[in-house]
Amino acid sequence: MSTPCGVHDPISPDSFSKRVDIWHDRVKNTTFKVGDYSDIMLNAKKGDLIYCDPPYSHSQSILYGAQKFDLKELFQCIAKCKSKGVFVALSIDGTKKSGNYICDLPIPNNLFEREIMVNCGKSMLRRFQLEGKTLENELVSDRLLLTY
Repeated sequence: MSTPCGVHDPISPDSFSKRVDIWHDRVKNTTFKVGDYSDIMLNAKKGDLIYCDPPYSHSQSILYGAQKFDLKELFQCIAKCKSKGVFVALSIDGTKKSGNYICDLPIPNNLFEREIMVNCGKSMLRRFQLEGKTLENELVSDRLLLTY
């Protein structure tokens, strides 16, 4: 789970324990694989589900090695997965500034069947940058792109 920076209400141990139990039940028959995304995607089989959460190009381009990450290469891997019946869900930049700015990304036409905008609330990054200021105009939505 992500932990917001700055002042926030922490989750209680009881609430955290309940969330862990819920997720334990949801994923008990799931196999998780860790590795380079291109290797994992190359070896995926029809019916598999791959969730991608790459560095966001509009806010994370300087974090954890994201300088080397190539979004167009990921889209190529997703296209190969889709062609062999692998389901792919991609979480990526959506909107900033209460929806007034839509993050422009080189999303290939017809790669994804659905796009869902997920309201993420106030920007954690801007909360850190604008210490002590109000953030009414700093709401963020992420895109959830689905190949199915």
